[in-house]
Amino acid sequence: MSISADVVKSMNNRPAEERILDFLEVEQGLSEESAVLEALRCMGCPRPRCKSGCPVNIDIPAFINEIAQNNFRNAARLLKKENMLPAICGRVCPQENQCEGLCILGIKSKPVRIGALERFVADWERENGVETPDVAPSTGKNVAVVGSGPAGITAASELARAGHSVTIFESLHKAGGVMSYGIPEFRLPKEIVNAEIDQVLSLGVDLKLNHIVGRSITSEELLAYDAVFIGTGAGLPYFMGIEGENLNGVYSANEFLTRVNLMHANVFPEYDTPVIQGSSVAVVGGGNVAMDSARVAKRMGAKVYLIYRRREEDLPAREAEAANAIEEGIEFICCANPTKILGGPAVSGIECVRMNMCELDESGRPCPVPVEGEEGKFTLNVDVVIEAIGQGPNPLLASLIPGLKRGKKGNIIVDENGRTSIHHVFAGGDIATGAATVIEAMGTAKKAAQSINEMLK
Repeated sequence: MSISADVVKSMNNRPAEERILDFLEVEQGLSEESAVLEALRCMGCPRPRCKSGCPVNIDIPAFINEIAQNNFRNAARLLKKENMLPAICGRVCPQENQCEGLCILGIKSKPVRIGALERFVADWERENGVETPDVAPSTGKNVAVVGSGPAGITAASELARAGHSVTIFESLHKAGGVMSYGIPEFRLPKEIVNAEIDQVLSLGVDLKLNHIVGRSITSEELLAYDAVFIGTGAGLPYFMGIEGENLNGVYSANEFLTRVNLMHANVFPEYDTPVIQGSSVAVVGGGNVAMDSARVAKRMGAKVYLIYRRREEDLPAREAEAANAIEEGIEFICCANPTKILGGPAVSGIECVRMNMCELDESGRPCPVPVEGEEGKFTLNVDVVIEAIGQGPNPLLASLIPGLKRGKKGNIIVDENGRTSIHHVFAGGDIATGAATVIEAMGTAKKAAQSINEMLK
């Protein structure tokens, strides 16, 4: 495998043979001493490129300088000035493509571990007493936020701090969106998600769970608010469209991870929300969600294959997540693509074809072309197939609000400020942009919240 060994060595992980037996967090974080030493590596650039790589505009050199001086409390204040979810972002943001990717030290050496430092500060504050940021005097304006994922929570926190009365409507029984139902516990512990959501609620935000727009609250009632922010994410899974996808034992990654994360399917029959726990599982895809699905299936006792149609170096997943999956015993089958799921009524195998790499496509990666003839075909004996090939905006909510313009893929059309075709309705995150990262969703939500605040003024 070509995944860099340095990536694995740089992570303070629990041993693979130990961690595949449970859902406890893999990465152990920095100690106070190591955090200070890492912060001292920062050069304090007069024109910090790292800051421009942060979608939520954290003053990165400033909070790192506070760590270097052992002022962890001040570092936490600086972080939360721009981001109320630092412990989450420190764990799941693709820093290597954003702030750390622009660190000048990375040109000849290793960049400052900005994500690890952000996580350290957030964890330190949680263990040593959390401070609630100041809230502006009440404006008398009421704002509805639909969805409690990273976009909704970010918009709610920004608007509440500006003095507006904010109500979040969440359709599920648990807040957090993808942070709760999508990302596995071993990568993002739910106690971390709950703690940071509680901080946002402490700003005076009202959270209404099990509230579905169109039923629990009508579109007319929603539009009666002074402003509305929609951040319902991308919950519509994509499928390959091959024969056999209707067999028992075929899951979208969305369903599989939701059942395990929110419904405790990994401890069936203690909880009556099972998934078929196969002895051999095929996960199709190469992104972070595919890695999450494969690593969850491994912890549920299966032999796991990850099938990806391009080369290993083309994997869209974070290198660290791919390295973790390899270390945990996931077998990568690259340059291959499923053509048929075998069995009836349950899955018994998956038929695949080898792929040749040809000229580059629009993404800059080689375009895969099937190998012709019988020599390109092979079959894996599996009893569960998980499709993790992406997802898009669920068009249901948008269709319930008259006058709300949507794109061809069901996304809500917004301008550069997050405003929709309805003057006082804004949107951000995956429902507007399509599937993206947690921090990118937060960035668009923050921009929309700023626009809402200006409008309400």
